[in-house]
Amino acid sequence: SPPGLLLLTSFLLHMEEGHASPTRLVCDNRLIQKYIVEAKDMEKRAGQCQALPTLNCPTALPLVDFSLQQWKSKSNETKRREILCDLTLLVGAVVGAQGQVTQECGARQLSQLYRHANSFLLLLQTFSWEAGPWEPGCSPRSVEQTHVTGIFLTYRQLVQGKLCFFFHDLAKDLCK
Repeated sequence: SPPGLLLLTSFLLHMEEGHASPTRLVCDNRLIQKYIVEAKDMEKRAGQCQALPTLNCPTALPLVDFSLQQWKSKSNETKRREILCDLTLLVGAVVGAQGQVTQECGARQLSQLYRHANSFLLLLQTFSWEAGPWEPGCSPRSVEQTHVTGIFLTYRQLVQGKLCFFFHDLAKDLCK
């Protein structure tokens, strides 16, 4: 079964009535570590694909670097919205690249990346928060990229950085 399906299934199995409960996902540190390892593996496999083309139409990727001190000062809702903006832009970049990469190895890796990133996007959109449901319309800091491998690098950095810290922050409240 696809890993994205595992994430979504794990999430859906731990929902309370009408409200998303990310408890198991954030309280079991092994899950986020698994997704970090998978992101690294996807990046490595994409780098091993022969003759990945340079993208004719550069794609916008979110700048996912952050200051830990600034990050800690934000509310969980603000963090969630920021990650959602990054994921929305990233998923769009993957879709754009998929239309330009016909080589089997690269296309397969992009398809897997799409499933993973989109699963996190759907997951974070369905969390129940004090501010209500997420609505699109954000504009994260971004950079133009013409190399397919840059998309995988951005995803790994997002999972290893903001998502990992976000789950860690949620765990402080949910895993008592």
